[in-house]
Amino acid sequence: QVELVESGGGLVESGGSLRLSCAASDRTFSNYHMGWFRQAPGKELEFVAAITWKGGNIRYADPVKGRFLISRDNGVNRVSLQMNSLKPEDTAVYYCAADNHPADLSAASEYTYWGQGTQVTVSS
Repeated sequence: QVELVESGGGLVESGGSLRLSCAASDRTFSNYHMGWFRQAPGKELEFVAAITWKGGNIRYADPVKGRFLISRDNGVNRVSLQMNSLKPEDTAVYYCAADNHPADLSAASEYTYWGQGTQVTVSS
């Protein structure tokens, strides 16, 4: 069982930056592939970024490529999402997720463990 806790959300102006963090409780954190997803009001859950257990494979959704950077530190059981050049359409609740063997890193249904989410609001 892995408990995930996100932090770092908030209100930022368009063009600004935020850094989200996800802390994991499990000492075997390095065994998990990690993903970030988001859900805007009235919309479906959307893939944002993912990173494999040692960071060797990283994937981004097209809307965030070149603006967001996912990273992880297995020494402190943490995955981060650096978000730059934020846009109003990035406004959403952001969730981190973990799974040992997701068949598809970008598929929410492949992840077993989820955090409670953190709100990101980008004003225009």
